[in-house]
Amino acid sequence: MLEIAWPDTREAALAAVAGIAGVSGSYLVAGPSPSFVVTPVDRLIVDLTPGPIVTFMIENVGDQGHILHVGMALAALVGLFGLVSLGGLRAADRLDRPLVGALAAGLGSWLLAVGMTGQPGLALGASVPAAVVTAIGGLRASADPIDGTRRRTIVGAIAAGAGIAGVSLLGRRLADDGDGAPPDAPGSAAATQRVEALGAKSLPIESEDLTGLVSPIGGFYNVDIAQFDPEVAADEWSLTFTGEVGSERTVTYDELTDRPTEHRAITLRCVGEPINGRKLDTAVWTGTPIRPLLDAVDPEGECNCAMLRGEDGYYVQFPIDVLAAGFLAWGMNGTALPSSHGHPVRVLIPGHWGETNVKWLTEIELLNVEEDGYWEERGWEGTGPVNTVAKLWDEGVTELEGGRVELAGHAYAGTRGIERVEVSVDGGDSWTDATLSEPLADADVWRQWAHTFAPDVTHEVVVRATDGEGNRQPREESDPSPTGASGWVTQTVDG
Repeated sequence: MLEIAWPDTREAALAAVAGIAGVSGSYLVAGPSPSFVVTPVDRLIVDLTPGPIVTFMIENVGDQGHILHVGMALAALVGLFGLVSLGGLRAADRLDRPLVGALAAGLGSWLLAVGMTGQPGLALGASVPAAVVTAIGGLRASADPIDGTRRRTIVGAIAAGAGIAGVSLLGRRLADDGDGAPPDAPGSAAATQRVEALGAKSLPIESEDLTGLVSPIGGFYNVDIAQFDPEVAADEWSLTFTGEVGSERTVTYDELTDRPTEHRAITLRCVGEPINGRKLDTAVWTGTPIRPLLDAVDPEGECNCAMLRGEDGYYVQFPIDVLAAGFLAWGMNGTALPSSHGHPVRVLIPGHWGETNVKWLTEIELLNVEEDGYWEERGWEGTGPVNTVAKLWDEGVTELEGGRVELAGHAYAGTRGIERVEVSVDGGDSWTDATLSEPLADADVWRQWAHTFAPDVTHEVVVRATDGEGNRQPREESDPSPTGASGWVTQTVDG
C-alpha cells in the first residue's frame, strides 16, 4: 500500500518559501500581465464563481472583492510551486544530493509555469528562484534535524526567499515608474484642445477636489472582470468581423486610425455602483464611428445582433442598431488609451452602462440569434440604457464664508441628456432648481450642477435630476442588480 508522508515543519517551511520565491520571481519578470503565473488562475477563479456570489461581492464588498480572488490565486500558486519544491527537497534527502533536488524543483516549476502561461522564457522567472531556495534547503540533507548547520541552512533558505520576493516587488515598482505617460495617439493634438475647451466650460465651484466636466485619466474609474490587464501592442492588434456574414474581415490598427477621426466627450457609469457611488466619469475619446465598418461587412443588413469580445475573455451582445451608433476609440484625453482602459482599441456604446463598452476589443461576431453576454449569464441585465442620476459626493459639499455651504455635483442620463437638477434642503418637502453647466454638443455626457444655501440647523439635502425627455429620477430605491441602482441621493449637512 502506498503511503504518503506528510511534510514535517522544516519541509513545510522550505516548500512555502520556495513557493513564494517562485511566484515573486514570475512577478519580477512578467509584472501584472497575462504572463504572470497568477493571472490564469485568477481568471479561472473569476470565471467559475457563481453569479449570486459575484453579485453579493459587488454589492457588499465592492472593489475589495478583487483582493479576495487574487489572494486565492496567489495562495493556490504558492501551494503548487511549494509542492514541486517539496518533491525536490525529498529527492535531495533520499539521494543526499541537493543539486538533484534543486534541478527537479526547477524543472517542475518551469513546466508548471509554462503550462500556466505558455511563455517558456518568462517561466524561468518562477523556476530559478524556486530551484535556488530548494537547493539551499537541501544542503546537509542527511544532518540531524536539530543540528545548528541545518537550522542555519533553513534560515538561509528563508532569507533567500524573502530577498527574492523583496527584489521582485522593488524591481517591478521601479519598472512601472519608468513606464511614463501613455504615448500620443493619432489625432491627439485636437483631442487635447477639446479637453481644454470642455474644462473651460466647467462650473466655477469652490471645491478643488470635485472633478469638472472632464475626468483626469488617473482618476477615471476602472472595472474589469479580472485583476490583471491584457497586454496588446498596437502594431499587433486587429479587429476581426466574424459570424453570419459570408466571410471574415480584419482591420488593423493602422487601417482603423486612418479612418475619419472624431473626438467625443462620453460619460461612463458602472451598472454595479450604488446610487451615490464613485463610478461615474467623463473623458474625451478619440476614435471613429463603427457604422461604416458594419455596413461594409453586412451591406444587406442580414444580421440583427452582434457579440463583441475582448482580449481579456469578456463578451457582450447588442442589437445591430444599438451597436451601429457606437464608437471605436483608440485615444483618451489626448493620449493613446492606457492599458487599463483598453489599449489599443475599445468600443463605446452611447447611453449604455459602462460594462457594455468592451476593452481590448478583438472580435465582432455578427449573428441572427440573441445570446447572453458575460454579465447576463451571471444574472445582470446591464446592457440597457443607463438610469438617470444626480450625484452629491462628500467633496461636493464646501463651507463658504458667512456660514454658507456650496453643494455641487454631476448629473447624467445617457443620450437623453439632463434638463434639470433640483435640490431640497428639507428632506424633500420643497425644491429649488440648481445652476447647471451649459449643455455640451456631445450626445452622451453629464452636466455639472451647483447650489448655495445658508444652513441654520442640520439639513437633510436631497438631489434629483430630470432627463431631456422630461422623466424625473425615480425616488424609489433599488439595488444595483440586475439593472442598475435607482433612487434619490441624500446627504446630511450640518448648520
